[in-house]
Amino acid sequence: MGGIRMTLYEIDSAIMDCVDEETGEIIDLEKLEALNIERDKKVEGIALAVKNYAAEAKAIKEEEEKLAKRRRSCENAAQRCKDYLTHALDGEKLKTARVSVSYRNSESVTIDDLGSLTEEYIRIPEPQADKTAIKKAIKAGKKVTGAHIETSKSVIVR
Repeated sequence: MGGIRMTLYEIDSAIMDCVDEETGEIIDLEKLEALNIERDKKVEGIALAVKNYAAEAKAIKEEEEKLAKRRRSCENAAQRCKDYLTHALDGEKLKTARVSVSYRNSESVTIDDLGSLTEEYIRIPEPQADKTAIKKAIKAGKKVTGAHIETSKSVIVR
């Protein structure tokens, strides 16, 4: 342990070596205590890494949201400028040394009455289970065929 860095697996294995398998007696108490201290330090380091990664992820997410807002603002400004150009040029082309403005025809379908379309032209999304409602029902004592609640542990680092 003096200067040699061990993994958690190696520490746990070394801790097991300090205990007699048959009797459960501690063979080397001093080594066991040192290993437990080393293990606690290693676990603390990993927990601190979790906190750091979570904080960095949160900062990145906040920055993504700011950038998305700025992107939408720029896209909207560009569209307003395009709309203005369309109005100002009224279908005329413009070409200078720095910019060229032209038009092309595009097509899109407008649905007048969804109810009058035949089945082949209707897209229905795949059904999804309402997990929130199912959990609420099971917690209230109802039996929901095809679903159950699974309990698991999740690590919380603060």
